[in-house]
Amino acid sequence: MDTLSEAGLSVAGRALLFTEARTASSFAPTPVTDEELAEIWNLAKWPPTAANTQPLRVLYVRTAEGKQRLIPHLAEGNRAKSASAPAVAVLALDTEFHEFAPEVFPHNPGLKDFYESNEPLRLTNGTFSAALQMGYFIIAARAVGLVAGPMTGFDKAAVDAEFFADGRYQSLAVVNLGHPGETAWRDRLPRLSPKTTVQWA
Repeated sequence: MDTLSEAGLSVAGRALLFTEARTASSFAPTPVTDEELAEIWNLAKWPPTAANTQPLRVLYVRTAEGKQRLIPHLAEGNRAKSASAPAVAVLALDTEFHEFAPEVFPHNPGLKDFYESNEPLRLTNGTFSAALQMGYFIIAARAVGLVAGPMTGFDKAAVDAEFFADGRYQSLAVVNLGHPGETAWRDRLPRLSPKTTVQWA
């Protein structure tokens, strides 16, 4: 084993990212810095995607004007959560992600043309990889010391029309980011047991 694979996370690190991490429903007014938001992506960009295509795009909504544009398109039960968050990330699929194939997957020069000629497969594979990246994004937010509140309860067509009017990006999720407020947590819900979810062969 090399040094990296031997390292492993400490118990505290695993708790921060997984066992003690929670979805936040309210946020403290503590500001979130540009550096923290940039570092989320600097971490989230590294884990794998299909053919290294990296199709996820991030829009950080931080200003009062931006919130006024976004919040009316959220489900009513989600609006107060996003209103209290110092930053809200709109995570979207770049439907033309294959344009970057020569840069990110240079040993297969035909990949760009392959995806150009097969839009249904491009969107299917792109959505899958973007979904992976959304998970990485949430873990990265926890790693930089923030809490995250991912949501899919919003009018995607309206958000796309508001922020991505040229049609290239398609929103997939909204993630509230910040530090936990006084009533941030609900009771943790149960997880399925390994007897139900894991098999061995």
